[in-house]
Amino acid sequence: MAEYWNHNVAYHPVVLDAVPAGCAAALDIGCGDGLLVRKLAARAGRVTGLDRSAPMIDLARRLSAGIGNTSFVEADLLAHDLPAGGYDFVCAVATVHHMDFTRAVTEMARLVRPGGRLAIVGLARNHTPLDWLISGFGVPVAQANRLRPGRGDPADVPMMDPDMSWGQVRAEADRLLPGARFRRHLLWRYSVLWTKH
Repeated sequence: MAEYWNHNVAYHPVVLDAVPAGCAAALDIGCGDGLLVRKLAARAGRVTGLDRSAPMIDLARRLSAGIGNTSFVEADLLAHDLPAGGYDFVCAVATVHHMDFTRAVTEMARLVRPGGRLAIVGLARNHTPLDWLISGFGVPVAQANRLRPGRGDPADVPMMDPDMSWGQVRAEADRLLPGARFRRHLLWRYSVLWTKH
């Protein structure tokens, strides 16, 4: 499968730029077909992709064959026993809204070792007039991107609308991850970047 582009892939650079220097171990939660894992493999000693979808994990393993520092685990983040402080870098792209936000972010933070980083790219719902106005600015960009070559999604990717509003996400992220940097992006995504002290 050739590399593709969509609104989630558009923010892979935000995640990749957050990888700490000398990253020995990275974890991608909700890895899907492993595209981001393969990108992270060039920046980390070893990268684990975690996803609860068996077809996605099978596809990720096939597409990543030959990349020796990657591995994939079929599991639910909230039901799988992962090592506390086991990773220099933990990330999740378009995944957190499929879980209980508070439990998921708390678990992600637990997995990051001191000095390590957490990067979340997620979706939220519009709630206020300002939310709708800001979201409107993304429409012409999204329309222009329809002409982009390689646009698409892998088959069988689960889709779900977010329950939490932009304000709720920001408030809960601030509470759970003191000092985190929250940023709202143009194509209906936000990022949360946090370093564990």
